[in-house]
Amino acid sequence: MTVSSLPVYIQNILNCVLICRNYKGDVDMSEIDHFFTLLMQQEEEGLLCPVMSHGNVHFLWIKHSNLYLVATTNKNSNASLVYSFLYKLVEVFTEYFKELEEESIQDNFVVVYELLDELMDFGFPQTTDSKILQEYITQQGNKLEVAKTKVPTTVTNAVSWRSEGIRYKKNEVFIDVIESINVLVSDRSSEQLFSWRDKGKTVTMEDVKFHQCVRLSRFESDRTISFIPPDGESELMSYRINTHVKPLIWIESVIEKFSHSRVEIMVKAKGQFKKQSVANNVEIRVPVPSDADSPKFKTSTGHAKYVPEKNLVVWSIKSFPGGKELLMRAHFCLPSVENHETEGRPPITVKFEIPYFTVSGIQVRYMKIIEKSGYQALPWVRYITQSGDYQLRTNT
Repeated sequence: MTVSSLPVYIQNILNCVLICRNYKGDVDMSEIDHFFTLLMQQEEEGLLCPVMSHGNVHFLWIKHSNLYLVATTNKNSNASLVYSFLYKLVEVFTEYFKELEEESIQDNFVVVYELLDELMDFGFPQTTDSKILQEYITQQGNKLEVAKTKVPTTVTNAVSWRSEGIRYKKNEVFIDVIESINVLVSDRSSEQLFSWRDKGKTVTMEDVKFHQCVRLSRFESDRTISFIPPDGESELMSYRINTHVKPLIWIESVIEKFSHSRVEIMVKAKGQFKKQSVANNVEIRVPVPSDADSPKFKTSTGHAKYVPEKNLVVWSIKSFPGGKELLMRAHFCLPSVENHETEGRPPITVKFEIPYFTVSGIQVRYMKIIEKSGYQALPWVRYITQSGDYQLRTNT
């Protein structure tokens, strides 16, 4: 199925169309005039929907920075394919312009239209790999330069994601297994609600996505990921695991009031991961009242600083060993302690990175490189667990 006969628009938040590309012409381009009106109506009603309709024309849209990317169709189109294409536009434009916003579009009209014509051909997605596109659509400053007079062979190869004849003096293959852990703990939660995954159990993955280079039939048969790698860095596979785990860094905070204008915030952080592991570059962000002043800090490890523009205390710990407990005390003066009795307290957020460790227990059992020409390559596997959306409401 094609992405239908859809025109694609990029417009700003002031309802000004910056870019339009009509691939087939089946939808009147004046229909885009109804998009912003529908959007404002839904925003007022608090019922924003990713698909909006006017008559028999449907608007499928996403917002990125200060831009709306909109596709219109009057057919029963494959919505998931349309959205995949819109997000691919964002990805490619960001690779080219670093930041995708109104100014970068206005500065690069020629490149944008050139890319739109290569990304899709008469309604069919074509070359969507930004690394391949950069081989023959290049940019210096705001000007378009045609780097090659003919299309590179990678576009027509069976292996379109890798050019032929790539050689380096030192050839290495790094497989990075990076897991981001999302944690939300409410002030009513108990630490006992979390448990570690039992050892020896199979890791059940959800929402598994592969790079186009992976041979899917091989993975489905024996869980072996066989592929011809793209040159440079790329995401080979992504997955999600939905399970309860013990927070790797547990936070407890206590607020003590002294007289009517002074408070002390005590924060205790505990590393709840194996002792031989170390969390690096830990940042614990503790919200404080907006009118706090005269801060004083005392930490067992690391250092704390007050960030008044964000109403935060940021406790930075360069190295946090597993099994350790660390303390931070912060003293503040307030105009009146009583004014903050009923004030809602935002959650404490934590950032960290733990090398050589995965929460899921997933392992790459072996990595084998097959090179018929005898060109040797060194394989490496690295494991990293890092914080994702990590919030704890544990104030008392």
